[in-house]
Amino acid sequence: MNQLEGAFDTGQKADARGAGEAIVTPLRKRRLSGELYERDPKIEALIAELAVLPRDGLIARAEITKRSDPGYVPSECLVYFIRASRRDNNEVWFERLYRILTERVLRSLPRAESSDGKTESLTRRVVRDKVFGRFVELFSADRAAYDEKVDYFEVRFDGALASLRRDAQEKAWRDENRSQPLEYDEESGELSPEVEAAAGTHDPFAVSDFDDPSYRSRLDAAIEALPTEQSRIIHMLRQGFPIDSKEPDVMTIAKALGRSEKTVRTYRDKAFAALRAAMADGEER
Repeated sequence: MNQLEGAFDTGQKADARGAGEAIVTPLRKRRLSGELYERDPKIEALIAELAVLPRDGLIARAEITKRSDPGYVPSECLVYFIRASRRDNNEVWFERLYRILTERVLRSLPRAESSDGKTESLTRRVVRDKVFGRFVELFSADRAAYDEKVDYFEVRFDGALASLRRDAQEKAWRDENRSQPLEYDEESGELSPEVEAAAGTHDPFAVSDFDDPSYRSRLDAAIEALPTEQSRIIHMLRQGFPIDSKEPDVMTIAKALGRSEKTVRTYRDKAFAALRAAMADGEER
């Protein structure tokens, strides 16, 4: 939310422009309740503010990469203008905006190369390619004709991208007969701090360990040996289900098990501790 506040607080509040303010096209996707999806109010106001800028001025703002910069344009706004360019039928304008957005997407995805640049993770390469490929596919379809699937990118871009990343991660691990790293932060797609803390110094889902088939077999057996609810939680996390969600239409682990978010997190932490101990015991034998 800080990035929205920073981008919005540029000294020109949208509601101060009067009757000449640009009209922002509403989204079309509906929730199960029938209500339309809506952008954050600050995003709506910023779109209206940016819409009156000269195109070169908008591009200059969009090229700012530092989110803390007061002139930063959130990706939700970029998506809006990219989709609006369909009405102009101006491919040059579309390409200028689209290039900036795809560069942001690629910067946010995990690189296949290790930090020392000496090795490359095939799994990270596959995930990166799958996420970007799906992103391009969605926006290409929307370019041809309005696709409601893209609406969520205007509601919460980071969350939509993280969802693509989780899907790609699940497919990559399944294709290689591996287990998926457990819980991801909704915004960044990275492992959450809680999970990293629960896993301790020994992460049973570390990529390098999965090169050993016997390790994967022992880990699967350790998961099955967990108490029923803990095992279900681990399996659901691996399938990409969130523990809890502010979105009423999203199926969560808490809903599925009829437990509170706090209880689910407690069981998850116990499961991680048990798995860590089980895998450590296996290494000593």
